[in-house]
Amino acid sequence: MTTKRLLGVFAHPDDEGMIGGTLLQYHTLGVETGLVYATRGEVGEIADPALATPETLGQVREQEMRAAADALHVSKLWFLGYRDSGMEGTPENQDARAFIQASPAEVVGKLVAIIREFRPQVMVTFDETGGYGHPDHIAIYRYTTAAYHAAADAVQYPELGPAHAVSKLYYTSFPRSGIRMMIEWMREQTYDDWFTRLDPEQFGLPDELITVRLNVEEWEAEKARAWAMHRTQMNPNTVMATIPEALQRKWRSQECFQLVTSRVGQDQPGENDLFAHVP
Repeated sequence: MTTKRLLGVFAHPDDEGMIGGTLLQYHTLGVETGLVYATRGEVGEIADPALATPETLGQVREQEMRAAADALHVSKLWFLGYRDSGMEGTPENQDARAFIQASPAEVVGKLVAIIREFRPQVMVTFDETGGYGHPDHIAIYRYTTAAYHAAADAVQYPELGPAHAVSKLYYTSFPRSGIRMMIEWMREQTYDDWFTRLDPEQFGLPDELITVRLNVEEWEAEKARAWAMHRTQMNPNTVMATIPEALQRKWRSQECFQLVTSRVGQDQPGENDLFAHVP
């Protein structure tokens, strides 16, 4: 029997929070899981100055990610080695080491090498909006989509090992209805935050395009344990931290995916399985 493998490809440590329950659920079903990160989140926030400095943040966040991966039972972890590009319009965008400044052929090649080594049947990355428009999220969406196709083509990157055709590629994000719900709640509280200024009709997955909607409520405690490993990101003073627990649980209880391309047929209503039709 062929071992099933699931590969998530993201931009920064903690992005796997989008699929934490999914990783836990499929682990219990015997699926081997792996995660790829384009950067180490070097220009992210530091919740507590005692935890890291701007100079050490990348190293600290890598170690936090390794602890979170252990909590999620993720067996393989890769870092592509690029620098966090920061939010759109910030000076970090122009840093020569920034992910968005990288050579597309180089990035795709690194991903192709991982795909051919790990040989997953299912891959997951951000949708084209990057969830909320972060430049690195959008970049990893583009490069992962390209690598899905390139890895199956023996003519491309022949030096990186035998071609491997991934069965299915999914995009993940919050459902647009969920983003709308959260923004409406924040606006009712008169919060003025970057999140409240998002156009809910421009970000997240349109609900009608969601093909797999996993109920991961049973994994809430394990997800929270993994998320807590990202200590440098745990700022109790953010708007998101003030959201009532009941609303947060509703927000986190489902993880949503859009099937973008498949070599084994389309998902059918009610299947709710990333590995549906995968032999």
